[in-house]
Formats: sequence, C-alpha cells, structure tokens
Amino acid sequence: MLAVLGFVGVLALTTGLIHLYLWKRLVRDTTTPGRWRRAGGIAALVLALLVPATLAGTQAGLYWLAWPGYLWLAVMFYLLVVLAVLEVPMLVTRLVLRRRLATAEPTTAAPEPVLVTTAEPTTAPEPVLVGAAGPSEPPATDAVTAPDHDPARRLLLARGAAIFAGLTAIGITGYGVRTALGPPRLDRVQIPLAKLPRSMDGLRIATVSDIHLGPLRGRAHTERIVAAINRLDADLVAVVGDLVDGSVAELGPAAAPLRDLRSRYGSFFVTGNHEYYSGVEEWVQEVDRLGLRVLQNQRQEIQARGGVLDLAGVNDLDADPAGTGLAAGPDFAAALGDRDPSRPVVLLAHQPLAAVEAAQYDVDLQLSGHTHGGQIVPFNLVVRLAQPVVSGLGEVDGTKVYVTNGAGFWGPPVRVGAEPQISLVELRSA
Repeated sequence: MLAVLGFVGVLALTTGLIHLYLWKRLVRDTTTPGRWRRAGGIAALVLALLVPATLAGTQAGLYWLAWPGYLWLAVMFYLLVVLAVLEVPMLVTRLVLRRRLATAEPTTAAPEPVLVTTAEPTTAPEPVLVGAAGPSEPPATDAVTAPDHDPARRLLLARGAAIFAGLTAIGITGYGVRTALGPPRLDRVQIPLAKLPRSMDGLRIATVSDIHLGPLRGRAHTERIVAAINRLDADLVAVVGDLVDGSVAELGPAAAPLRDLRSRYGSFFVTGNHEYYSGVEEWVQEVDRLGLRVLQNQRQEIQARGGVLDLAGVNDLDADPAGTGLAAGPDFAAALGDRDPSRPVVLLAHQPLAAVEAAQYDVDLQLSGHTHGGQIVPFNLVVRLAQPVVSGLGEVDGTKVYVTNGAGFWGPPVRVGAEPQISLVELRSA
C-alpha cells in the first residue's frame, strides 16, 4: 500500500505540471481574459485533481471514479503528446508570420530634390535642395515600424492547434478503448529448445498474463479468457502474474471462472507485482483453491509424451526481498538449483527483467508478461528502458524470453499499438 501511495504522490506532482502546460496551451492561449478563461482554469484544476483522486479512490473502493478518471488520464496523455509534437511547427509558423508582418508595411519614398535659382541671371546663387517638407528639413517618410506579432493571427493559430490536438486525442483514445475492451488476440509462436526431447516436440503452453481484474473488468472478462484458452486444447496453462487489482473479498467471484481452465498436464500461476498490492497471501491461497498450482520459488517436473521437462516459477521481483513465506521475494536458487542440467527448463517469471538472473542458471526459456506490450504508444519506448524485452520473443544472455502483451489493462481502459493477447507457445526440439 505504501508503494501505491508513493506512486500516487509522484503521479500527482507530474499530472499537476502536465495540467499547467495543458491549461496554457488549451485555455490561456486560446481565450481572452474573461469568464471563458476562468471556466477553463477551473476545469483544468478539477481534471488535475481527478487523476490522483481516481488512483487513490479505487484503492479505497470508490470504483465510480474509475471510468471518468482513467479515461481522462488517457486523453490527457495524448493531448500532451500531440501538443508537444506541434510545438516545433507552431514555433516556425509564428516566426514566419512575424517576419512577414515586419516586411509587409509599405513605405513612401522621398521626392527627388529640385535645383532652384534666383531670378537674376547674372548672379550665381547657391543651389538649395527643396523636398516635400521644405528647404531646411530632411526628407520625410511614412515608414511605420511593424508589430512583432498579430494578436488575432496568434489567437487563431492557437485555437487551430487546440482543436486539432483535442480531436486527435479523443479519436486515439476511442480507438484504444475499443481495442482494450475487445477479445484478446491469439499469438502463436514456435520456440526451439536444444534440450527438448524429440518425443516432446510440439508441447504447447497457453500463456496469459496481466488479466487485471479490478474496478473496470470483472467476471465476464475472466470467462472470456478461460473460454479462449480452453479452445486451444493446450498441454499446459501458465498464468504469469498480475491477475488482480483488489482483495479476494472484492474480486474472488470475478476470479472464480479460473477453476474451469483445462489442460493435459496442469495449470500454473506465479505472482506479479500487483498481487503484492492486493493481499498476496490470500490470493495465493485462492488461486490454489481454484485449481492452479502456484509456483513460489519452486520447480515442477512435467512428464509428457515420454519425456521430462522442468517447469519452474519465481515470485515477482517487486516482492519484499526480506519477506518470508508467501510474501518472500524471488529465490532463483530454490527454483532452479540442484536440477538435472540435461533437462530443458521453462521458467515462469512475471517481469522479463528476471531473465538477467535466470540466465545464470542456464534457463532455456522464460515466459513473462508485465509490460503490456507498452499498452499505449509511445509509452512502449519508455518500457524499453526498464525491461530487456517488451513484447514477443527475445534473448537475454543466452536465455530465450517470450513476453506476452497481457489480456487486460492497467489504469486507462485503452490499448494503442499493443492488442490484448493470449499466447500459445509451442516448444520444438532443435
């Protein structure tokens, strides 16, 4: 809970600064002083408070905040992205307009000087230069210094950018909501393992992660995922963490359909970081009661088709390293030590980053989730800074790592560039 509150605090500061920027671009720059600007300022303040209130409120059971708060979070993000992208062309446009205004004012040229003499022909008078303003005054011009900007044009430009950003952000968010709430895509991938016996060639593991049962997804979400997995007729089912965002008392009925998962050699579960925010001890017991074997720093021997494979699982990296029992952190030695090195081993670990240590134990394949595939483009670029693999098949120090996008979402009910996913991993003998 403290970790969640700390995250909410940082997010509150960040969103405050973001809303200050949005207020400037969408309200101050597009309005003149008056009631519309005041109304826009109040709206920006309310929306800024809505984001941390939603994150804290949903933790306290105020689920009615979830839809408006999380949808605004997505729209806010894309407004920020679009407006930031527009900053450079907007600056160039303002400079061009300013330059044109500075050179657009016409000037009136001074008249040519005229040589004037006295009436007496015998006397050579001094020539006098006479201009339009008189003989003793310098030539005058009508040149006017151009203003450095045109307020009307500047206002028009700001309003155009605001309208474009608003329509774009709302359009992308709408597409993302439709994608996130749609059925998970099935991803089939074949992964060769050098140690896999030929008799086990084609062993299939249905892999799902990040179901994220919570204020926005309930029992129907679980039922759809279970039905999709059962249609695959898999040999093994692996649920690799982040099943829930709430307590067993709140979400137990929503998780209940997991008892209907079908596979030839069993269904398995490892904890994700969100289980540690939601009462990990209760959830481990509940998942076990529903028929999934929870691998907590453990290894299970899988005998199938005349061959043997080790299936191991470790607790999430965000668990307390000093914890004990069900709340203990990952223990790779306990899960992977003292095993037969001639057997292939598949490790279930919520975060792809676990492969850095798993590779030291010669793990053949790690199945992970956690990243959501980035969930919202271009946020996937940020995820790459923290995780070695964001989506699909990769490799870390000789260990193959497959990362599924997850079947749910966290926070905004939005997925852009990373569809919800259930993966069927087919092991092939090399």
